[in-house]
Amino acid sequence: MRARLEHANIAVRDPEAVAAFLTTAFPHYRVRRRGRKENGDAWLHVGCDDDYVSLEEAPDAATPVRALYGPAPGINHLAWEVDDLEALRARLLDAGYTESTVPNDHPHRRRVYFLDPTGLDWEFVQYLSNEPSERHDYELA
Repeated sequence: MRARLEHANIAVRDPEAVAAFLTTAFPHYRVRRRGRKENGDAWLHVGCDDDYVSLEEAPDAATPVRALYGPAPGINHLAWEVDDLEALRARLLDAGYTESTVPNDHPHRRRVYFLDPTGLDWEFVQYLSNEPSERHDYELA
């Protein structure tokens, strides 16, 4: 059985700002649908016909934002495979987004990381090999 991620559901303080980030990263993405939950908080689906990210408003300012890569459970980042990493990087930098790329030098893949306006980290990877043993090699990272 083969599986693919159809969507991710993420609670964010500003869904519209995260949607702008994602549509900058992926020009083929669009806001597919938007609405309001029963409590009035906004939600929207950003993606294409095949996959999307569901963004739900979490406006509770009293709740501290989770420290990325810290001791609390939660998502540290989502990673997206792309065909043209430099074009994506240029779009995000031109739009003023903050790069958070960790040092990485690998002969078979390139990665960049960016923070969205709410502080979530997003990874983008371009593989330079079709060979799984090279793509998934972590000794060279």
